[in-house]
Amino acid sequence: MGGYTFSGQKLGLDSIANARELGGYVMPSGRVVKRGLLLRGGSLAKATKEDLDALSEKYHLAKIFDFRTSMEVKQSPDKEVTGARYLWFPAFDEESQEMEGMSLPSDAYRDLGNWLVKNANMPEVQAVARGMYLSMVSSDFTQVQYAGFLQNIVNTPDGAVYWHCSQGKDRTGIGSAVLLAALGADRELIMQDYSISAEFYKEELEYYFRQVNTDEEKAVLRTFISVNSDYFEAALDHIDKEYGSMYNFLTGPLCLMDNDIEALRNRYLE
Repeated sequence: MGGYTFSGQKLGLDSIANARELGGYVMPSGRVVKRGLLLRGGSLAKATKEDLDALSEKYHLAKIFDFRTSMEVKQSPDKEVTGARYLWFPAFDEESQEMEGMSLPSDAYRDLGNWLVKNANMPEVQAVARGMYLSMVSSDFTQVQYAGFLQNIVNTPDGAVYWHCSQGKDRTGIGSAVLLAALGADRELIMQDYSISAEFYKEELEYYFRQVNTDEEKAVLRTFISVNSDYFEAALDHIDKEYGSMYNFLTGPLCLMDNDIEALRNRYLE
Protein backbone atom coordinates (compact mmCIF):
# COMPACT_ATOMS: atom_id res chain seq x y z
CA MET A 1 0.00 0.00 0.00
CA GLY A 2 1.23 3.50 -0.65
CA GLY A 3 2.24 5.94 -3.30
CA TYR A 4 -0.83 8.11 -2.97
CA THR A 5 -0.25 11.74 -3.95
CA PHE A 6 -2.21 14.95 -4.19
CA SER A 7 -2.03 14.80 -7.98
CA GLY A 8 -3.43 11.27 -7.93
CA GLN A 9 -6.32 12.14 -5.64
CA LYS A 10 -7.09 15.70 -6.73
CA LEU A 11 -10.48 16.67 -8.13
CA GLY A 12 -9.24 19.29 -10.57
CA LEU A 13 -11.18 22.04 -8.76
CA ASP A 14 -8.45 24.66 -8.67
CA SER A 15 -10.49 27.37 -6.94
CA ILE A 16 -11.04 25.09 -3.91
CA ALA A 17 -8.09 24.52 -1.58
CA ASN A 18 -6.80 20.96 -1.23
CA ALA A 19 -9.78 19.47 -3.09
CA ARG A 20 -9.31 15.72 -3.43
CA GLU A 21 -11.05 12.41 -2.92
CA LEU A 22 -10.78 9.10 -1.12
CA GLY A 23 -11.52 7.26 -4.35
CA GLY A 24 -8.78 4.88 -5.45
CA TYR A 25 -7.53 4.00 -1.96
CA VAL A 26 -6.98 0.27 -1.47
CA MET A 27 -8.19 -1.21 1.80
CA PRO A 28 -6.21 -3.97 3.56
CA SER A 29 -9.00 -6.31 2.42
CA GLY A 30 -8.08 -5.56 -1.20
CA ARG A 31 -11.30 -3.68 -1.88
CA VAL A 32 -10.96 -0.23 -3.46
CA VAL A 33 -12.80 3.01 -2.66
CA LYS A 34 -15.02 3.98 -5.60
CA ARG A 35 -14.05 7.14 -7.45
CA GLY A 36 -16.05 10.36 -7.41
CA LEU A 37 -18.17 9.81 -4.29
CA LEU A 38 -16.17 10.73 -1.16
CA LEU A 39 -14.74 14.23 -1.61
CA ARG A 40 -12.77 16.38 0.83
CA GLY A 41 -11.13 19.80 0.78
CA GLY A 42 -11.27 23.43 1.82
CA SER A 43 -14.23 25.77 1.98
CA LEU A 44 -16.33 26.71 -1.02
CA ALA A 45 -16.20 30.43 -0.24
CA LYS A 46 -13.98 31.24 -3.24
CA ALA A 47 -15.16 28.52 -5.60
CA THR A 48 -15.68 29.55 -9.20
CA LYS A 49 -18.92 28.91 -11.07
CA GLU A 50 -17.10 26.27 -13.13
CA ASP A 51 -16.02 24.34 -10.05
CA LEU A 52 -19.43 24.65 -8.41
CA ASP A 53 -21.02 23.37 -11.61
CA ALA A 54 -18.58 20.44 -11.64
CA LEU A 55 -19.59 19.48 -8.11
CA SER A 56 -23.22 19.55 -9.18
CA GLU A 57 -23.08 18.10 -12.69
CA LYS A 58 -20.01 15.84 -12.67
CA TYR A 59 -20.10 14.57 -9.10
CA HIS A 60 -23.86 14.95 -8.46
CA LEU A 61 -23.06 16.30 -5.01
CA ALA A 62 -25.79 15.44 -2.50
CA LYS A 63 -24.44 16.85 0.78
CA ILE A 64 -21.84 19.35 1.98
CA PHE A 65 -20.51 19.04 5.53
CA ASP A 66 -18.91 22.17 6.99
CA PHE A 67 -16.73 21.69 10.10
CA ARG A 68 -15.82 25.38 10.53
CA THR A 69 -16.65 27.66 13.44
CA SER A 70 -19.55 30.10 13.35
CA MET A 71 -17.05 32.96 12.92
CA GLU A 72 -15.45 31.30 9.89
CA VAL A 73 -18.82 30.55 8.33
CA LYS A 74 -19.99 34.13 8.87
CA GLN A 75 -16.81 35.64 7.44
CA SER A 76 -16.54 33.30 4.42
CA PRO A 77 -19.82 31.50 3.73
CA ASP A 78 -19.83 28.60 1.29
CA LYS A 79 -21.19 29.26 -2.15
CA GLU A 80 -24.23 27.20 -3.03
CA VAL A 81 -23.96 23.99 -5.04
CA THR A 82 -27.11 23.24 -7.01
CA GLY A 83 -28.80 20.10 -5.72
CA ALA A 84 -26.61 19.75 -2.63
CA ARG A 85 -27.81 20.08 0.96
CA TYR A 86 -25.55 22.12 3.25
CA LEU A 87 -25.02 20.78 6.80
CA TRP A 88 -23.06 22.53 9.55
CA PHE A 89 -21.19 20.36 12.06
CA PRO A 90 -18.74 22.67 13.89
CA ALA A 91 -15.80 20.57 15.04
CA PHE A 92 -14.80 22.95 17.83
CA ASP A 93 -16.80 24.03 20.86
CA GLU A 94 -15.86 27.68 20.49
CA GLU A 95 -17.01 28.80 23.93
CA SER A 96 -15.23 26.00 25.82
CA GLN A 97 -12.02 26.36 23.83
CA GLU A 98 -11.88 30.07 24.47
CA MET A 99 -12.51 29.60 28.20
CA GLU A 100 -9.77 26.95 28.40
CA GLY A 101 -7.27 28.97 26.36
CA MET A 102 -7.09 26.24 23.72
CA SER A 103 -7.75 28.36 20.64
CA LEU A 104 -5.93 31.09 18.78
CA PRO A 105 -7.33 34.64 19.12
CA SER A 106 -9.80 35.56 16.39
CA ASP A 107 -7.51 38.25 14.97
CA ALA A 108 -4.88 35.57 14.22
CA TYR A 109 -6.93 34.33 11.29
CA ARG A 110 -6.93 37.67 9.49
CA ASP A 111 -3.31 36.95 8.47
CA LEU A 112 -2.55 33.55 9.97
CA GLY A 113 0.92 32.94 8.55
CA ASN A 114 2.41 36.23 9.62
CA TRP A 115 0.66 36.05 13.01
CA LEU A 116 2.20 32.64 13.61
CA VAL A 117 5.67 33.85 12.63
CA LYS A 118 5.37 36.52 15.33
CA ASN A 119 3.79 34.31 17.99
CA ALA A 120 4.92 30.70 17.40
CA ASN A 121 7.54 31.09 20.13
CA MET A 122 4.84 31.61 22.76
CA PRO A 123 4.25 28.56 25.04
CA GLU A 124 0.48 29.06 24.96
CA VAL A 125 0.43 28.98 21.13
CA GLN A 126 2.58 25.85 21.15
CA ALA A 127 0.15 24.25 23.62
CA VAL A 128 -2.80 24.98 21.31
CA ALA A 129 -0.93 23.35 18.43
CA ARG A 130 -0.04 20.25 20.46
CA GLY A 131 -3.57 19.81 21.72
CA MET A 132 -5.60 20.57 18.60
CA TYR A 133 -6.08 17.04 17.25
CA LEU A 134 -6.29 15.51 20.71
CA SER A 135 -9.13 17.88 21.60
CA MET A 136 -11.05 16.85 18.50
CA VAL A 137 -11.03 13.14 19.32
CA SER A 138 -11.55 13.53 23.09
CA SER A 139 -14.18 16.29 23.27
CA ASP A 140 -17.77 15.12 23.82
CA PHE A 141 -18.97 18.07 21.74
CA THR A 142 -16.75 17.18 18.80
CA GLN A 143 -17.55 13.48 18.97
CA VAL A 144 -21.23 14.36 18.57
CA GLN A 145 -20.42 16.40 15.46
CA TYR A 146 -18.48 13.59 13.81
CA ALA A 147 -21.15 11.10 14.80
CA GLY A 148 -23.68 13.28 12.98
CA PHE A 149 -21.35 13.52 9.98
CA LEU A 150 -21.01 9.74 9.70
CA GLN A 151 -24.70 9.06 10.21
CA ASN A 152 -25.61 11.55 7.51
CA ILE A 153 -23.29 9.77 5.09
CA VAL A 154 -24.90 6.46 6.01
CA ASN A 155 -28.23 8.09 5.14
CA THR A 156 -27.06 9.37 1.74
CA PRO A 157 -27.72 6.52 -0.70
CA ASP A 158 -27.13 8.51 -3.88
CA GLY A 159 -24.67 11.13 -5.05
CA ALA A 160 -21.33 12.30 -3.71
CA VAL A 161 -20.61 13.95 -0.37
CA TYR A 162 -18.08 16.71 0.32
CA TRP A 163 -16.70 17.58 3.76
CA HIS A 164 -14.50 20.53 4.54
CA CYS A 165 -13.14 23.02 7.01
CA SER A 166 -11.16 26.11 6.02
CA GLN A 167 -7.96 24.57 4.64
CA GLY A 168 -9.25 21.02 4.20
CA LYS A 169 -6.61 19.35 6.35
CA ASP A 170 -7.25 19.24 10.13
CA ARG A 171 -10.95 19.01 10.96
CA THR A 172 -11.43 17.60 7.48
CA GLY A 173 -8.57 15.19 8.21
CA ILE A 174 -10.25 13.83 11.33
CA GLY A 175 -13.48 13.40 9.36
CA SER A 176 -11.58 11.49 6.69
CA ALA A 177 -9.83 9.36 9.33
CA VAL A 178 -13.04 8.13 10.95
CA LEU A 179 -14.72 7.54 7.59
CA LEU A 180 -11.71 5.63 6.25
CA ALA A 181 -11.64 3.58 9.43
CA ALA A 182 -15.31 2.71 8.95
CA LEU A 183 -14.43 1.53 5.43
CA GLY A 184 -11.73 -0.75 6.88
CA ALA A 185 -8.59 1.36 6.48
CA ASP A 186 -5.59 0.73 8.72
CA ARG A 187 -3.41 3.32 10.47
CA GLU A 188 -0.97 3.49 7.54
CA LEU A 189 -3.64 4.52 5.03
CA ILE A 190 -5.26 6.98 7.42
CA MET A 191 -1.89 8.67 7.94
CA GLN A 192 -1.15 8.69 4.21
CA ASP A 193 -4.44 10.42 3.47
CA TYR A 194 -3.77 13.02 6.17
CA SER A 195 -0.21 13.61 4.97
CA ILE A 196 -1.19 14.34 1.36
CA SER A 197 -2.23 17.84 2.46
CA ALA A 198 1.47 18.61 2.97
CA GLU A 199 1.93 18.48 -0.80
CA PHE A 200 -0.70 21.16 -1.34
CA TYR A 201 0.75 23.50 1.33
CA LYS A 202 4.45 22.76 0.73
CA GLU A 203 5.45 26.11 -0.79
CA GLU A 204 3.49 28.14 1.75
CA LEU A 205 5.07 26.25 4.64
CA GLU A 206 8.58 26.67 3.25
CA TYR A 207 8.00 30.43 2.93
CA TYR A 208 7.11 30.77 6.61
CA PHE A 209 9.77 28.30 7.76
CA ARG A 210 12.40 30.72 6.49
CA GLN A 211 11.14 33.28 9.01
CA VAL A 212 11.46 31.19 12.20
CA ASN A 213 14.35 29.44 13.91
CA THR A 214 13.42 26.77 16.46
CA ASP A 215 11.93 23.29 16.10
CA GLU A 216 9.10 24.32 18.42
CA GLU A 217 8.18 27.22 16.14
CA LYS A 218 8.31 24.98 13.09
CA ALA A 219 6.02 22.47 14.81
CA VAL A 220 3.45 25.23 15.28
CA LEU A 221 3.73 26.24 11.63
CA ARG A 222 3.36 22.64 10.50
CA THR A 223 0.19 22.30 12.52
CA PHE A 224 -1.57 25.44 11.34
CA ILE A 225 -0.12 25.97 7.86
CA SER A 226 0.44 22.39 6.69
CA VAL A 227 0.30 19.07 8.56
CA ASN A 228 1.87 17.80 11.75
CA SER A 229 1.91 14.03 11.53
CA ASP A 230 3.31 13.60 15.05
CA TYR A 231 0.41 15.47 16.63
CA PHE A 232 -2.17 13.78 14.39
CA GLU A 233 -0.84 10.31 15.16
CA ALA A 234 -0.83 11.15 18.88
CA ALA A 235 -4.58 11.69 18.58
CA LEU A 236 -4.98 8.28 16.95
CA ASP A 237 -2.86 6.78 19.74
CA HIS A 238 -5.22 8.40 22.26
CA ILE A 239 -8.19 6.70 20.58
CA ASP A 240 -6.48 3.31 20.87
CA LYS A 241 -5.52 3.92 24.50
CA GLU A 242 -8.86 5.36 25.60
CA TYR A 243 -11.22 3.08 23.65
CA GLY A 244 -9.10 0.04 22.82
CA SER A 245 -9.38 0.39 19.05
CA MET A 246 -10.67 2.63 16.28
CA TYR A 247 -13.58 0.20 15.85
CA ASN A 248 -14.60 0.76 19.47
CA PHE A 249 -14.35 4.52 18.92
CA LEU A 250 -16.62 4.28 15.88
CA THR A 251 -19.20 2.06 17.55
CA GLY A 252 -18.96 3.84 20.91
CA PRO A 253 -18.92 7.66 20.98
CA LEU A 254 -19.40 7.96 17.21
CA CYS A 255 -22.54 5.80 17.41
CA LEU A 256 -22.05 3.67 14.29
CA MET A 257 -23.79 0.30 14.27
CA ASP A 258 -22.35 -2.77 12.56
CA ASN A 259 -25.06 -2.51 9.89
CA ASP A 260 -24.04 1.14 9.29
CA ILE A 261 -20.45 0.04 8.69
CA GLU A 262 -21.64 -2.72 6.38
CA ALA A 263 -23.80 -0.22 4.45
CA LEU A 264 -20.87 2.17 4.01
CA ARG A 265 -18.58 -0.59 2.76
CA ASN A 266 -21.17 -1.96 0.36
CA ARG A 267 -21.84 1.51 -1.08
CA TYR A 268 -18.34 2.91 -1.35
CA LEU A 269 -16.06 -0.10 -1.92
CA GLU A 270 -15.68 -2.28 -4.98
